[in-house]
Amino acid sequence: MTLDDVADELYGLEPGEFVEARTHHVRTAREDNNRTLAAEIGKLRKPTTVGWLVNLISRDLPQDLDALLALGESLRDAQRHLSGPDLRRLTTQRQQVVRSLAHKSGEIAASRGKSVGEDALRDVAQTLNAALADKETAAQVRLGRVVTAASYSGFGPAGLAVVKEKSPQQTPVEEPQTPKSKTPDLKAERARAKAELQEATAQADEIRRRVKAETAEHEEARTTLSDVERRVEELRAELEHAEQQRQFARNAEKAGNAAVRESEKALRAAERRIEEAERTVDDLE
Repeated sequence: MTLDDVADELYGLEPGEFVEARTHHVRTAREDNNRTLAAEIGKLRKPTTVGWLVNLISRDLPQDLDALLALGESLRDAQRHLSGPDLRRLTTQRQQVVRSLAHKSGEIAASRGKSVGEDALRDVAQTLNAALADKETAAQVRLGRVVTAASYSGFGPAGLAVVKEKSPQQTPVEEPQTPKSKTPDLKAERARAKAELQEATAQADEIRRRVKAETAEHEEARTTLSDVERRVEELRAELEHAEQQRQFARNAEKAGNAAVRESEKALRAAERRIEEAERTVDDLE
């Protein structure tokens, strides 16, 4: 049993099962006289619900996650080359894929009997966006050992709490030192600012399109509601008229029934009179 094996198991569990399982592995390591491993396992942090949801994506939807992270590389390339059309297209695609993956993580959680709220799903999307913006963060998310949500705004590495994969000791390679410029690199700053502006513009354009579409849907729904309410009022009036007609018909039916009974009674009396008259005529003959 290694730390990687234990971490892979623990971060695949629901947060509520984490502590008990971690305690079990710590106890097992101690029983095996591996106090170092027991201490390392004991340091593993319990994931939040958001961390667990991101880990679900890594474990249950690895191909979808790989496709999203590949999109992140394309976005970074577009930023480096200041390709406005590509940046806008990829930004729109990114937003769609991120929302879809966050929603799928909620569905996976629901299939396991755990309901998550919209706030948690928004944090999942925020963490995926952080992975898209930074290679190191993307590599950490791919491990499926995220502890809590990540946030990212602007350029540079994003912060993310994860349990890193243990790797063999490597000798650091010294990179050649280059003298630092005492003056700011205005060209690089300008390039980053332009890329930031393009991404912000693409995002704003997407939001404008969404607002326009949602406004049209709202207007259509409001018109439909008005038509339905008007129809309901018409049906209420028709129902009231029909109720009146039913009452008139009921009264007419009662009166007709009473008239029929009276007429039948008179008919029976007339028939008895005929019979008596017939007997009288027979007797006289």
